[in-house]
Amino acid sequence: MTDQTQTNAEQQAPILHLQKIYTKDISFENPNAPATFVNANNQLNIDMNLALNNRRLDDDNWEVALKIHLHAQDKEKEATVFEVEVEQAGVFLLRNIPEEHLTPVLAVECPTILFPYTRQVISQLTMDGGFLPFIMEPVNFRAVFENSQQQAAANADDTPTVQ
Repeated sequence: MTDQTQTNAEQQAPILHLQKIYTKDISFENPNAPATFVNANNQLNIDMNLALNNRRLDDDNWEVALKIHLHAQDKEKEATVFEVEVEQAGVFLLRNIPEEHLTPVLAVECPTILFPYTRQVISQLTMDGGFLPFIMEPVNFRAVFENSQQQAAANADDTPTVQ
């Protein structure tokens, strides 16, 4: 009887498993080479944008994609030094995850798993482009998620009501 109870509990346990990781899109541009290297002053402004998308593939599988766009600009000349865009994705098996926990899992746990892979790709791309490897600081996806939830709640409060 105990074995049956344990088996049922195991079947109902939440599962988060990375099935596959892959690059959906990748781009590196060095539009001002070789002048970028000849007149390099190593003073860069880096503008970074991060986007997260997910979609259900079937009952238990989700695709989560982390897209990072970097634009490095020379501080003095205001010329583009390099531009990187990487979209790294993974297929995640999500089973027995309660509905109220699904959004945080997709917005926090899954990108936290993907980020180190994306970070490595960006580092390698910048190095292959002739620059020092660009090492991104870790991203706290929990804080990003909570901030977006607070902004959504604030925007909902600002919505005018029609009487």
